Amino acid sequence: MGAASMLTLLLTHPIEFRILLQYKVWHEPKRDITNPTEYATSGWDRASMRRCWEFLDLTSRSFSGVIKELEGDLARVVCMFYLVLRGLDTIEDDMTLPDEKKQPLLRQFHKLAVQPGWTFTESGPNEKDRQLLVEWTVACEELGRLDARYRDIILDIAEKMAAGMADYAHKAATTKSIYVETIDEYNLYCHYVAGLVGEGLSRLWSASGKEADWLGEQYELSNSMGIMLQKTNIIRDFREDAEENRFFWPREIWGRELYGKMAGGKPGFREMKELYQPGNEKQALWVQSGMVADALTHACDSLDYLRLLTKQSVFAFCAIPQTMAMATLTLCFMNYDMFQRHIKIRKAEAASLIMKSTNPRDVSFIFRDYSRKIHARALPEDPSFLRISVSCGKIEQWCERHYPSFVILKSVSGGVTYDPNDARSRVIEAAQVRDRELQREKHIAELREKQPVAAARLAQKEESSFGEMLMYVGTAFVLVFGISVGAAWLLIKYYDLKLKA
Repeated sequence: MGAASMLTLLLTHPIEFRILLQYKVWHEPKRDITNPTEYATSGWDRASMRRCWEFLDLTSRSFSGVIKELEGDLARVVCMFYLVLRGLDTIEDDMTLPDEKKQPLLRQFHKLAVQPGWTFTESGPNEKDRQLLVEWTVACEELGRLDARYRDIILDIAEKMAAGMADYAHKAATTKSIYVETIDEYNLYCHYVAGLVGEGLSRLWSASGKEADWLGEQYELSNSMGIMLQKTNIIRDFREDAEENRFFWPREIWGRELYGKMAGGKPGFREMKELYQPGNEKQALWVQSGMVADALTHACDSLDYLRLLTKQSVFAFCAIPQTMAMATLTLCFMNYDMFQRHIKIRKAEAASLIMKSTNPRDVSFIFRDYSRKIHARALPEDPSFLRISVSCGKIEQWCERHYPSFVILKSVSGGVTYDPNDARSRVIEAAQVRDRELQREKHIAELREKQPVAAARLAQKEESSFGEMLMYVGTAFVLVFGISVGAAWLLIKYYDLKLKA
């Protein structure tokens, strides 16, 4: 942002100005890939890799920053993984390519990607990433430099993804259908284009040794991570995709008769362009709510996955897009502007999420806070109200199970305290007393085995202490009883004398 923009922000949104200022001052990149000390892992000293980093910046500003902060050679590996998938996606999205041309390109891309000298210059002029394919030789050279364990994973994922993309492209070309029909079909498409990305990244984390070996086999959680991001983008980009005649929302949701009935007795939508036509606002919002409810079903799996990560740079890479996805779903939910124009979260909110997404606990609370906003905005007459409520409740339940609200962290000294107003605190305190008693008994038992004389003295001392305590309690009881009897006798005498008088 320029100086004029920052000044305007200061005057109109002072809190956002403060957040952006904090971000610029305190959130410095943890790694500079252009530093000579990083050349061995970043490859910045090679012209081909420098060009690949430039392509990364051109194709994805949002991912570029977090990719560059990954440790060691992971940054370069993930950069190449991203460019391979971006090249594949560019071919799939190109509506100017006939199916007979697109099919062999997609199905053989995993081989063409590492074929020396291969480039592709026939992408449509409006494809924003066409230059990547025009200069593919630099990507091919760098793929050849990767360790085989990384390259094999990247090409395996590319082959699987290309097969799925080719199937969908062929179906659209041969049936002339531009719509995804069922939710299962929608989930399968999202798996091919995003769930496999999550699987590939998990396998790369494991292959690098940065994360546990078994993480690469967490297919369901990895799939949910990718699918949640993809579904969020599909919801947010509705108008942009509709203008390019690309529709990814499943007819099983947007064409549901119930939504029309609940919006004033109308029929279900027959064409997706009806969603942004005047007079259909309420029905369109019910459809949008159904899409958001579907996306939220992956939130708890995403939180489960993030708890498995141990490296800070890997965690940040995975967590930041997820928190931004929750922010985007909240922005879109019950917001009809989404059908009229492309909307996105504000820069200050994005900066705040980047700074806060540092550990599983804080990320889960970000999920919880956004789910509360979604639930507060949900309407009881919404046909998806119950599903929205259940999904938001599951996020609350997940947070409470893993990070109970009655446990209060001490920010300065560390350690924890417990909320005295919560009944669970008394359970914890009782358990701590029990544990201390068990520890004392264990200590005495060990002492009896090793030092019986000392154990006898300790037992005698405890008996003596117990006897003294009984004496004090007995004396106190006698005193209280005597005073009570004396007071009663005086009262009886007083009233007796008063009656006689």
